[in-house]
Amino acid sequence: MSVLVEVTRGVRVESWHMGAIAVVDASGDLVSSIGDIESPVFPRSAIKGLQALPLIESGAADHFHLPSEALSIACASHNGEEVHVDTVKAMLKACGLAEGALECGAHSPRYEADQAVLHMRGASPTAANNNCSGKHAGFLCFAQEAGFDHHGYVKVDHPVQREVRAVLEQTTGFSLEGEAGMDLCGIDGCSIPTYAIPLKNLAHAFARFGTGTDFAPERAKAAQRLRQAVAKAPYMVAGHDRFCTSVMEIFGERAFVKTGAEGVFCASFPDQGLGVAIKCWDGATRAAEIMMAAAIDAFVPMSEGEAVAMDDWREHKLVNWNGIHVGTVKLVDGALSHLMQKLKA
Repeated sequence: MSVLVEVTRGVRVESWHMGAIAVVDASGDLVSSIGDIESPVFPRSAIKGLQALPLIESGAADHFHLPSEALSIACASHNGEEVHVDTVKAMLKACGLAEGALECGAHSPRYEADQAVLHMRGASPTAANNNCSGKHAGFLCFAQEAGFDHHGYVKVDHPVQREVRAVLEQTTGFSLEGEAGMDLCGIDGCSIPTYAIPLKNLAHAFARFGTGTDFAPERAKAAQRLRQAVAKAPYMVAGHDRFCTSVMEIFGERAFVKTGAEGVFCASFPDQGLGVAIKCWDGATRAAEIMMAAAIDAFVPMSEGEAVAMDDWREHKLVNWNGIHVGTVKLVDGALSHLMQKLKA
């Protein structure tokens, strides 16, 4: 395994994070890689853009007049802020369902300020606060449009999840059928099935998602519509102090970036025709963000202002309780040049 991120304290390295990166073009050719990109990994929430395609393709988004904010939150792992909860509730109302239809489970908002709002109201977190509630609201809109019984929509054999699985197979080119497919199936934190897929295949899927290459016309339009929605409403895809929101505020449609639990990231760079998939093997988001920032540096041309705006994501300063800068989480020397040399080879 390759060490890609180091954690310093003083002038010494205290810890390392190992990871893998796959960069693939829309034709499926490997452009650059570091580490093991062939072993299947659970992409978790990093593939929500792909999972949202049926929401568009089914006609549900148009039928229920969903705005960009709703399409963005369908791709989201959001903070559970009030604006996120309100958008989810509006999606449910549009398709004729109540909040109780959500089967993602409830958890507190990500940040203390939003937790305090609930506390002051004497309210408890609901499923709408769940970071995956937008994706689930999208599933429910799809179910309503398709005429499926929405109950149990999180189950592996429900028509909604069968359609999502088919989309994953079609976009990644990786079979999830039969006994082999079930061996690759787990249950995500929000209770839907999650399937282990190699990073190389995930990167190819996001290259296609960013370009429409080899997609049927309606799917290419659906992918473009989701990318445009997230670029128009990036706050909905994550929220305050989040990598995904910040990056898409900086680059707009030039970078579709999505995090997943356990140190996974996927991205589309449409102008370059590239897809990226990343795994930090110990599951650390702090390291995966730095790996993705490196991929952006390597492959996305940027202005001086954009480069400055990315500074906070290239390195994480470690500050103690007295506000003293005691160390840094940063990319190891040589990793960025390795990615860029592969591009030139």
